[in-house]
Amino acid sequence: MGEFDTIDRTSSNAEKYTLRQKLFGTEEVHPMWVADMDIATPICVVAAVQERLKHPIIGYEIMPESAFEAQVAWVSEHHAFTMQREWLSYSPSVVASIGCTIRALSEAGDEVIVMDPVYPPFYSMVKENNRRLVIHPLRQDEEGVYRFDLDLLRTQITDKTKLLLLCSPHNPVGRVWSRDELGALGTFCLEHSIVIISDEIHSDIVFQPHSHIPMGSLSKELLNNTVTLTGPGKTFNMAGFSISTVCIPSEELRTRYKEEYHRVHWGDGAALSHVAFEAAYRDGSPWHQRLIGHLSHNALLIEEWAAKHPLIRYSPPEGTYLAWLDCRALGLGDRELREFFIQKAGLGLSPGLSFGKEGSGFMRLNFAVPTSVLTQALEQLGKALND
Repeated sequence: MGEFDTIDRTSSNAEKYTLRQKLFGTEEVHPMWVADMDIATPICVVAAVQERLKHPIIGYEIMPESAFEAQVAWVSEHHAFTMQREWLSYSPSVVASIGCTIRALSEAGDEVIVMDPVYPPFYSMVKENNRRLVIHPLRQDEEGVYRFDLDLLRTQITDKTKLLLLCSPHNPVGRVWSRDELGALGTFCLEHSIVIISDEIHSDIVFQPHSHIPMGSLSKELLNNTVTLTGPGKTFNMAGFSISTVCIPSEELRTRYKEEYHRVHWGDGAALSHVAFEAAYRDGSPWHQRLIGHLSHNALLIEEWAAKHPLIRYSPPEGTYLAWLDCRALGLGDRELREFFIQKAGLGLSPGLSFGKEGSGFMRLNFAVPTSVLTQALEQLGKALND
């Protein structure tokens, strides 16, 4: 079997497969929605966990310094961003980190900027923590590229606007924000005393010629105004280990965050997660390079397919393994569009409207799958369009 060949997940209680009946009303769809990969977790990670299991006690363990050091080295090498160990703390997930940071750095009734479309928990974490949403619509330029509109954003904020949630690289539209774009947004936030919470979980899935730029790397001022959320879950397909980190260089913000952190009492996570985290960052670089090659090839296949099927518009993502399909030319309502993909194409995708109003008429397809699976999915979609 090849490194990125098909693996049967139907017996593993995988969310992507187990929830097909509940989400799509049928088991007869290929699920390409939730953002994990139908690709084996790297051998270096699995082997490290197997080695740890030779010890017969799996009890409370603290996250070792060597694990944090492995992540610091990875980020330095891959993103030219030097993190300090004392800036970092464990979190079970980026979404949990968002909620904790919102509670730590704002008060009930304060406003939080969220950009539409975006990963749905951005909205729910704001609302469920009794903060008010300031929804900033990303706008497509004449070439279909999504941009910030800082002139518009300036009219949307008030003195109650305390935080901005940034998705970088962006899920679902696949933008890898440029240095100039991030600099302008960062300056805006500094001018208005708005702290940036930057979700950079997709930072390692970026395609040439683009490169991920951590918001906190742009200047000392932005370093101290940014909370960076990241981890190995997307990069190494290990979301099931439930481990990520929160990076807060500012001592003042870090102190406020730690007060909330201790209230929720996450502890240090699980022993096997610590081992997997360290192994991924320490030994996973060769596998990661091969993964990027595989995903780049899959993205190109979608581009070639879209060129022959103009009713669905596709701009290749600069980052992430998520294809943001513009289906508006089909002339279907959002419910009809979802049913078309399920009933006619046999595909379970994420409906664009779930990412916000600006996602109406779009569908998100996860192409982190074996190439044979993607080819079959595109054939099914092409046939549905022709029919």
